Amino acid sequence: MKTRPFFRTIIFAFTFFGLSFELSAQRQPVDYVNPYIGNISHLLVPTFPTIHLPNSFLRVYPERDDFTGDLLKGLPLVVTSHRGSSAFNLSPFQGDENDIRPVVPYSYDQEKITPYSYSVYLDEQQTEVRFALSHQSAMYEINFTRNSPGYLILNSRNGGMKWDGEAVSGFQSIENKTRVYLYLKPEQTPESISILKDNVLTSGKESSGRNACVVLNFGKGAKTLRLRYGISFISEDQARKNYDREVRGRDLKSLHDDARKIWNEALGKIEVEGGTGDERTIFYTSLYRTFERPVCISEDGRYFSAFDGTVHNDNGIPFFTDDWIWDSYRAHHPLRVLIDPKKEENILHSFVEMAGQMEHNWWPTFPEITGDSRRMNSNHGVASVIDAYRKGLRGFDLEKAYLACKGAITEKTLAPWSGKPAGKLDQFYKDHGYIPALKDGEKETIPEVHSFEKRQPVAVTLGTSYDEWCLSQIAKELGKTDDYNFFLKSSFNYRNLFNSKTGFFHPKDSDGKFIEPFDYVFSGGMGAREYYGENNAWIYRWDVQHNVADLISLMGGHEKFTGNLDAMFSQPLGKGKYSFYAQLPDHTGNVGQFSMANEPSLHIPYLYNYVGQPWKTQKRIRTLLDQWFRNDLMGVPGDEDGGGMTSFVVFSYMGFYPVTPGMPVYNIGSPVFENVKIHLENGKVFEIEARNSSAENKYIQSATLNGKPWNKPWFSHEDLANGGKLTVEMGPKANFSWGSSMNDVPPSGSD
Repeated sequence: MKTRPFFRTIIFAFTFFGLSFELSAQRQPVDYVNPYIGNISHLLVPTFPTIHLPNSFLRVYPERDDFTGDLLKGLPLVVTSHRGSSAFNLSPFQGDENDIRPVVPYSYDQEKITPYSYSVYLDEQQTEVRFALSHQSAMYEINFTRNSPGYLILNSRNGGMKWDGEAVSGFQSIENKTRVYLYLKPEQTPESISILKDNVLTSGKESSGRNACVVLNFGKGAKTLRLRYGISFISEDQARKNYDREVRGRDLKSLHDDARKIWNEALGKIEVEGGTGDERTIFYTSLYRTFERPVCISEDGRYFSAFDGTVHNDNGIPFFTDDWIWDSYRAHHPLRVLIDPKKEENILHSFVEMAGQMEHNWWPTFPEITGDSRRMNSNHGVASVIDAYRKGLRGFDLEKAYLACKGAITEKTLAPWSGKPAGKLDQFYKDHGYIPALKDGEKETIPEVHSFEKRQPVAVTLGTSYDEWCLSQIAKELGKTDDYNFFLKSSFNYRNLFNSKTGFFHPKDSDGKFIEPFDYVFSGGMGAREYYGENNAWIYRWDVQHNVADLISLMGGHEKFTGNLDAMFSQPLGKGKYSFYAQLPDHTGNVGQFSMANEPSLHIPYLYNYVGQPWKTQKRIRTLLDQWFRNDLMGVPGDEDGGGMTSFVVFSYMGFYPVTPGMPVYNIGSPVFENVKIHLENGKVFEIEARNSSAENKYIQSATLNGKPWNKPWFSHEDLANGGKLTVEMGPKANFSWGSSMNDVPPSGSD
């Protein structure tokens, strides 16, 4: 794919032989990315300033206590997850060798980060550092300025390091018998080699254990050191092969140029015009975040799988892992279906493979480099399967995916954070259609419930109802009529916890009685986990993505449903912020009881479309984007999760959103940009033109789809997949008529 010219022209004027000329330099998508957005937030650390290529497993970022930390902890060589610490550290050093440590803390300045490059000045060391990377290999250039011996300290926190006369190789053990391997070769030959043991340099070329360190001494003549390295999850030899393939003989500029091109091709799949500079920065930075995970770990056609501890051939299909599905199924996977469908097929194929590699053929929930950690609640990967299939993706085995998803929901326990087989709790769910809550003072006795976790009975019941709807839809595609009918019936289990007197989903005990007394804001203990999960009852009130029409009916009709939505955005916290967030630290980014900071909230602002009031969706989406997503260090309100939340920003800036993964339908919001072009993999373009769109002009006045009048606040994936154009006229005041007919609400239901 060629890099397209983009949208912003910078003019340079100059005079030559008395004549005036102007040159224009196009500002490309990667130039808008600001990796520092969201590095600080209210309570959580939503983002890290990560340098990587799209979905590649070599990722680095400056390691410090937090963004405001005054010291760097050495220089990173690789991090093994988007929140992990460095597997290896590199510490350039000039000074008294008695001050050498496994990881040198640096005072620093002049740090500059792009998605593909890093530079920093270690001020007390008076050392300049520059960095470039490829997919599995990278390069550092280190400029010493002091007149003293120059050292490089290479540390493995838990593994081994050795010098073989030409290069340093080593490994670090992480979790679940998984190792990351290193092969690093400096351009210059060091004058001497030592190891660091108990903070003392001793002779030797090999070290192992905690803080295994090899120290290279380049002498007083060392000025500019260049070193290149490869990493691997297979072996040290494969790390060397990755080095040979990607960085051997390369310089910083050529690596930067290639990486910049790769990023522009990835980000350029969505082309925007209009909006402010900050809005373009927020948009492209959000899109960059969606490429952090999952990561491709295939190396020359092979990969190490922590799911069975074995090296496999990938048979020509790249293998992906490190995907936190509870967060990513909502908008991250649907976004990739649009702009990277082949990659999404490969990811789903990888999930089929890893399910088969594990002890039980159960679809993963939180597949990481070190295996499936089975975090959070529910098994929402099933939604990504049916969503991709319904949108035309066929590059994975649907039958195998169905069996693995069915096993994960019916054979594995539904208890959160657990990979154990189903037990008494699950049998109760099958018999009664809900997870029972513990009564006040009742001790947990179910062994499937993780020792540090709670049952989360409402969250699990609602989440499993949706998962079973997704299962029913896959069964329908496969012609499994009995399974389809069974799981479709089970998809209504959310009704069993609905309290018609209050209009909330309310925990019940094993006797079928609602837990009383009950506070829909604060009941549930830390993180509301005794009943919900990370968010309180106000958020889970809307957790019926697959059947919004039935939820409207349960609440008593359109008027009451709308009133309940309105109330959520105006309901006060109920306590001071200190007390509220001490109990609900994930429930930040508040507008009333609504939390913009956590993924279960993402679809909620679009629900006004289902009751004939799309103008309220338009108003709310614009307000939320303006309030909580900004071009600054606190520009992300909460737990971003490597694309889980920023994919919401990408969709919402474009003007539409997939409320129900599994239904090939998009809800229309309020397009921010005057023009958006989505370059589809089939060569077609889907265009959204928002005429007169601005901060004030956020309301849709009228619309056409492919030149025909369009009065529905939604459109189908079919409308998008073969290219086309949605045109909306924007204005400063709500048009209460557009999209208001109850005959035009988005599809929802139980078939």
